[in-house]
Amino acid sequence: MNASTALLTDHYELTMLQAALADGTAHRRSVFELFARRLPDGRRYGVVAGVNRLLDALERFRFDPDTVAFLRERGVVDQATCDWLADYRFSGDISGYADGEIFFPGSPVLVVESSFAEAVLLETVFLSILNHDSAVASAASRMTWWAGGRPCIEMGSRRTHEEAAVASALAAYIAGFATTSNLEAARRFGIPSAGTAAHSFTLLHDTERDAFVSQVEALGKGTTLLIDTYDLTEAVRTAIDVTGTELGAVRLDSGDLPSLAGQVREQLDALGATKTRIIVTSDLDEYQIAALAPAAVDGYGVGTSLVTGSGYPTCGFVYKLVAREDADGTMVPVAKKSPDKISIGGRKYALRRRNRLGVAEAEVIGVGEPPVDDGDDRVLLKPLVEAGKVVGRTTPEESQAHHLKVRDELPRSASQLSRGEPAIPTDYTGDLNSRNPYAPRSAI
Repeated sequence: MNASTALLTDHYELTMLQAALADGTAHRRSVFELFARRLPDGRRYGVVAGVNRLLDALERFRFDPDTVAFLRERGVVDQATCDWLADYRFSGDISGYADGEIFFPGSPVLVVESSFAEAVLLETVFLSILNHDSAVASAASRMTWWAGGRPCIEMGSRRTHEEAAVASALAAYIAGFATTSNLEAARRFGIPSAGTAAHSFTLLHDTERDAFVSQVEALGKGTTLLIDTYDLTEAVRTAIDVTGTELGAVRLDSGDLPSLAGQVREQLDALGATKTRIIVTSDLDEYQIAALAPAAVDGYGVGTSLVTGSGYPTCGFVYKLVAREDADGTMVPVAKKSPDKISIGGRKYALRRRNRLGVAEAEVIGVGEPPVDDGDDRVLLKPLVEAGKVVGRTTPEESQAHHLKVRDELPRSASQLSRGEPAIPTDYTGDLNSRNPYAPRSAI
């Protein structure tokens, strides 16, 4: 995956660059920030994912000869701009929230500091990656929270674009999923993969018993047998007859899952297969997982809802210029004042205010200067790129561990699936000349 990412962008990024190069403002020092103005309805927090993919994309953001030739032939920009692009290398600094971190309205998830020319070109590809991956991770976190320690399996590859499927598998893993069905995600990111058989495998054989025997002989008694192709009760009886009480798991993929899981559990126990687990699938989402919490279920396979953000396929992240150098060389805050799209000017700093028990109380954003740490707080912005060099990569395992740790900081109300305000408020300190535009609507 070494192809250039430079054209994963919008046409107007390059035309802005051309105009700025011509009028001399392209090289002004600038600060861009990526943030969400609000969370989707019903969400109490969001989860950052895609940061490591973003850093990979940044390293491949090059206008190679073929890319420059395309721009020249299409007349997208003039020759002077093409010449500048041919030498493009991001040389600035980027700080941001790590993969797995929690975010709230106004959180400066990414802070990009460089010239206007270098930073503006990155807007679209950065938003594309973080909006998608964070939407999946935000949904996945709600699912793993309500799974309560029972493993969740990502299996949504066939419900989305093939590359989105790979990214979704990683985002889900960051938010606590145990495995993925996607082998390319396993190869590319090193995350665990798993899978056994579909209904077509059972239908291929003359009898269900033949299918079970074949699968067990190939994969061992620890495999998972799909038991709802035909008659459920007969399938359970056949499965245990074939494997004895050593069968690893059975899978239910349809029907009234809570009652069927209870029925299967009783039958398995009666047959002596007390350690055989029950895995459920069938278009699950966080609401169904929550409803299944009391049921005799040992794991969940989740597909469509996961890879589509469970109804919210984007986080609504925006990428805005918040400070820039003026004609005299002084850095000045700038902000958009459009109704419903207001922003706060000035470079931001962020910490998570926690009480003495380590429970999060507020997202504290310092405007122009870092907010004061009262001793129990946690700084959120980490160095990701310094002078153009990537310094902030993490492994998927590190990202997952970080997410589970910081999610535990949240008040218990954060797990609620009903409509409500963010789990903690966003508070501002420093040079703030306007009201908080990200306050809950009831407070505005």
